[in-house]
Amino acid sequence: MSAKLSEVGTAVGLNVRLHLSDGSQPVGRGIGPALEARDVLAVLARSPGAPNDLREKALDLAAALLEMNGLAPADARIRAQLALDDGSAERKFHAICEAQGGRREPPRAPHTSSIVAPHSGLVTSIDNRFLSRLAKLAGAPRDPAAGLELLVHLGDRVDKGEPLMTLHCETSRNPHQARV
Repeated sequence: MSAKLSEVGTAVGLNVRLHLSDGSQPVGRGIGPALEARDVLAVLARSPGAPNDLREKALDLAAALLEMNGLAPADARIRAQLALDDGSAERKFHAICEAQGGRREPPRAPHTSSIVAPHSGLVTSIDNRFLSRLAKLAGAPRDPAAGLELLVHLGDRVDKGEPLMTLHCETSRNPHQARV
């Protein structure tokens, strides 16, 4: 599959480089337009609660792009991290938003519902397709504020009754439908 993608890119004059990453669990916490945007904004703002896995993936991808433009791998990663850490990446994002009519706050869903652990244990696997289906049943991406917020990741220990995720819906009917 990767060879085909590279062939297509080359055929249309694009410099293509594939970046393989771990797909065993979602990156960040949000699944759905507004929830994913909140994660990205938290990383750009260097918020203490920002998802570190999203930060690391963003740095990996930014470094790969800088390498494609001639920077040495070690220098590319340092430059990407500096841009994030010193706030210049966030400032550039805000400038891009302003050039496109201004930054808007991602919407919040008026209805939420927690899905809790049926028993105590260790999170050993995450079914990404199931999470995607739940987010769609909640209304994402059709309803921008809809989706789900994942509260646990692989390797986390959970207690019975502890929230695993929160469904975000724009109508009160959706959380119950999504649980089916």
